[in-house]
Amino acid sequence: MTRMNAKEDILFKDEAFAIVGAAMEVHSVLGHGFLEAVYADAMALELRRRDIPFQREVPISLTYKGDILPHAYRADFLVYDQIILELKAIKALADSDRAQALHYLKATGHSLAILANFGAPKLDWMRLVLTN
Repeated sequence: MTRMNAKEDILFKDEAFAIVGAAMEVHSVLGHGFLEAVYADAMALELRRRDIPFQREVPISLTYKGDILPHAYRADFLVYDQIILELKAIKALADSDRAQALHYLKATGHSLAILANFGAPKLDWMRLVLTN
């Protein structure tokens, strides 16, 4: 069995690059200081302009011992039908923000989330990969 090099091992590399590029453009144009909803609206426009397929405010059902709970999470975006994009507009990302994105991955079975924070002077983003 041959081992792929590190470049080939990156999950959804091209798709993630396109998403982060769109987020960087939004941050470049708007800067920081707006509410999260403003960045979400701008991200939707930027993704559409770049022909990047997405769904917005995607409900994520949760189960408890086989029963679906009445309250669901809502992921900000599901991009390319496989990448969760979670937006924040806060001073700095915290462990709770990373945990939220990881919970979304666990609940959906998707493998990659991108967490993007528009609240800092420079776009702060990270890839979160759920492994078995």
